Amino acid sequence: MPSALETPRLRLRPRDGRDAEWNLALLAEHPLGRPPGSLEDERERLDAQRRDFDERGFGLYTVELAETGEAVGYCGLVVGRASAAQPEIAYELLRAHVGHGYATEAAAVVADAAYDAGLPVVWATVATWNAPSFGVLGKLGFTATRRVGFDGGSVFVWLRRRAPRRRHRTSP
Repeated sequence: MPSALETPRLRLRPRDGRDAEWNLALLAEHPLGRPPGSLEDERERLDAQRRDFDERGFGLYTVELAETGEAVGYCGLVVGRASAAQPEIAYELLRAHVGHGYATEAAAVVADAAYDAGLPVVWATVATWNAPSFGVLGKLGFTATRRVGFDGGSVFVWLRRRAPRRRHRTSP
């Protein structure tokens, strides 16, 4: 995957320790999930994510507004509940930036880059309560494949989107 992606409104770059402060704010918005740690711990965690990105060739990008450089969230590919050969797309925005189409725009450019990098399919898993994520993925052509229950009783839906014909094949 490229080290930077762009759309007319957004710039995406691999996450690293510079993103710790706004990422702690994002974690603080979670009704579920892990409690935020210290700023230094978050810097170390995000720097480790960047090293993983460099080693694996994919990972999470910070999504910034092109006009101002303000971070609004993240989007990228993760091993997640899938595999490195067929990773999952993941995205999350700070609440103040939800509803402007940024998640759809960022996820579209990440999925396109994944297909350009040779991935034949991109997966997503979404908790059944997360209607906005189903909306984003539906706009991008993802389709549900199955429902599973795990993670403390939560029900998740697996979705996938295959690469457009011949898009994932490299030229001879």
